[in-house]
Amino acid sequence: MPKTEAEIRLPTQDLRDDLPFFTETLGMRLDKIYPADDPAVAVVSGHGLRLHIEKGAPEPPGTIRIRTDDPDAFADGARDLTAPNGTQVEITELDPPLIVPPTIHSFVVRRLADQAPWIVGRAGMQYRNLIPDRLGGSIIASHIRIPDGGPVPDMVHYHTVGFQLIFCYRGWVDLVYEDQGPPFRLHAGNCVIQPPEIRHRVLFASDNIEVIEIGVPAEHVTTIDHEMDLPNDRIDPDRRFHGQRFVHHIVDEATWNPHRLAGFESRDTTIAENTGDVAGVHVVRRTDGRPTFHRHDADILFSFVMEGAMTLEGEGRDPYRLSPGDAFVIPPGMATRYADPSEDLELLEVSLPGAFRTTAVPAPT
Repeated sequence: MPKTEAEIRLPTQDLRDDLPFFTETLGMRLDKIYPADDPAVAVVSGHGLRLHIEKGAPEPPGTIRIRTDDPDAFADGARDLTAPNGTQVEITELDPPLIVPPTIHSFVVRRLADQAPWIVGRAGMQYRNLIPDRLGGSIIASHIRIPDGGPVPDMVHYHTVGFQLIFCYRGWVDLVYEDQGPPFRLHAGNCVIQPPEIRHRVLFASDNIEVIEIGVPAEHVTTIDHEMDLPNDRIDPDRRFHGQRFVHHIVDEATWNPHRLAGFESRDTTIAENTGDVAGVHVVRRTDGRPTFHRHDADILFSFVMEGAMTLEGEGRDPYRLSPGDAFVIPPGMATRYADPSEDLELLEVSLPGAFRTTAVPAPT
């Protein structure tokens, strides 16, 4: 394998002005300079970057971003600098805190029949957006499918998130997670949560696999980990990643209990318990009793129709007859009823936080 090096070229008018900035202010190392009698080129390196600074180079000066775990100790605490050659330098935190935008509440109904576009995303997977306005950036809900099964061109990676759910809707997919043992198969009806920054990889998928993925906030960073191989040697199912424990919920091991809404029952995935109540996830189905109007005080309440049909009635809104593939968000304080549910109705319900109040109310007039 031949030895190779890469560098970025930047222009300069006078190296005597630029070198002190890059070597002293930014703390980079001078590697090369030539010609000796009248230097026109210098090569400096540092912070994972190699720069070729050349007199008369045609490129514009560009922008350098330096990420550090102690910005106050770097470049005397400056955050924005300009080199004599015009290069802009931004000093930022190495691991900036996760910011979840405040929820902008809205009533959302997203129907499969409306033909929302499928977008090709990471690793060739197809994405359908279930909350178009993303509630102000506080959450993203995606219906994801892989039409052709087989190996998935994925790499070991992690997400900087506050909460993330993967619910297998159709088919199956093979996954592997940091500290959770060998790869396993996630079957339809089962789900996992991916705690913040847990390393993982998608390995193999069945034909026509479909999953529902929830992420908080809507825009979050995915980072490839080039150093870790999975499965790894350590097994620690009780490990907490930023306060959350990995959960693999299996439908065959679940119990059904009365749901918060009259006329329904649900199975609790234990996600609220294992995330410190950051979020709750239930699968809801029809049972005895008459559905009534109700209000809730959750910040976010998202539902996806997996099987059957129902009519979503909401105060001040026309009723919506919903069927498999449809999704909806009910804002806090809005009176709604899940009317005329079919016997085979089954919903995926995700709430943030996991615990919240539901109150029965009279039908709106």
